[in-house]
Amino acid sequence: MGGDAAPQIVIEGASIARERLPNVKFLIFGDETRIAPLVTKYPLLKESCEIRHTDKIVSAEEKPGQALRRGRQSSMGLAIQSVKDGESCAAVSAGNTGALMAMGKFMLKTMSGIDRPAMTSLLPTSCGESIMLDLGANVECDENNLVQFAIMGAAFARTVLGLSNPSVALLNVGVEELKGNEVIKNADRMLRDANLPMDYVGFTEGHGLANGEVDVVVTDGFTGNVALKTAEGTARMIAGMLQSALSDSLMSKIGYLFAKPALLGLKNHLDPNNHNGAVFMGLNGLVIKSHGGASAAGFASAIGVAVDMAANDLAGKITEDLKYFENHAKEDAEDKDI
Repeated sequence: MGGDAAPQIVIEGASIARERLPNVKFLIFGDETRIAPLVTKYPLLKESCEIRHTDKIVSAEEKPGQALRRGRQSSMGLAIQSVKDGESCAAVSAGNTGALMAMGKFMLKTMSGIDRPAMTSLLPTSCGESIMLDLGANVECDENNLVQFAIMGAAFARTVLGLSNPSVALLNVGVEELKGNEVIKNADRMLRDANLPMDYVGFTEGHGLANGEVDVVVTDGFTGNVALKTAEGTARMIAGMLQSALSDSLMSKIGYLFAKPALLGLKNHLDPNNHNGAVFMGLNGLVIKSHGGASAAGFASAIGVAVDMAANDLAGKITEDLKYFENHAKEDAEDKDI
């Protein structure tokens, strides 16, 4: 029931996902009087879903604390509860981000070895796609949080991008080791000594995000959210300026006809709907946040991310890497004592 055009977009997106992923089944939580007529339009979805009625919803304006107190029986709360109970492999919602994070953390708890969950997503780059976290869940972070984010981001890269040894970097104001505050310097030292299943390359700057210099970019939620929204705004501005430039004269319109295939390819690559689906990493269960303004295709993409996470045991990979890091740190401490 969450999102700018719910439940229509959500049901249409689920139908697209059902066509792409014929073995997936859906539990759909919300107002059955509104949902059932929409589902009947999509026979494949209808035979693969179960609607569970609730007339309670978490509004876009509701604060996380209010959602925790009043939203356990909402469509969002019941979806997360189905993950906790083992009925669902993942919960996907386009609703209130703060409420979804708060309820997910409260109901599912964080994984052992993870202090804070992080919001993670794919970003388009000139080389393909990169992973970035945190995108807004944690405004302030210490070095331990950043190291944990790096471990989770590398596991995400191995799961979604199929990379056996993903490159990882900390977002900083420069690439030199002396640059940055003490938190990021300490995180850099910890990651260099960790010998984790990743190619830790040190620091990257803002321009490295667009260039796709590394597979995983790690930062705090404040910086990550600002960087993400700046990139999205820049992409929209360029698209708008390009459209205006290609329609202001007869010659530019003729040129557009020749350039149209390449421009459509660029538009498709930059379209946020094709990269939709932010994962709340570090919870004892999968929760995926779709953009509230996503199209049906965008919501289907978020479902696809959820399926990838569940099918490839993301949680297992994170747990394995955390244990390796903790054991390595313990051995280093013992060596220093000796």
